Amino acid sequence: MADNKELAAYVMDQLSDLGDIRNIPMMGGYIFYYRERIFGGIYGSGFMVKITTASKNYMPDSEPEPPYEGAKPMLPVTILEDREMLQKMVEEMYPELPERAAKKKAKSRPPQE
Repeated sequence: MADNKELAAYVMDQLSDLGDIRNIPMMGGYIFYYRERIFGGIYGSGFMVKITTASKNYMPDSEPEPPYEGAKPMLPVTILEDREMLQKMVEEMYPELPERAAKKKAKSRPPQE
């Protein structure tokens, strides 16, 4: 893969049958959401997913590593070329993923006089 943008497009294509997949660019990489829960991202070392029972089951050969300095370890995706297996893994990860935190509303200030 040439760059993160191409890799992001490839991952989106591999997961397109699931529907409700999106990504957002973040610090030179991409964060991936399935049904509004973050499951993985593209970092300097490639596509990685959160460590869950499902991701460990689908990729027992994958060694956890932090995607960037100071980050929680994640699993490098070793089944990217296997479209069906990748989709099943993401689907099975979904119930194990934390729900997206609600955005905090900014406190309204009284108008300045």
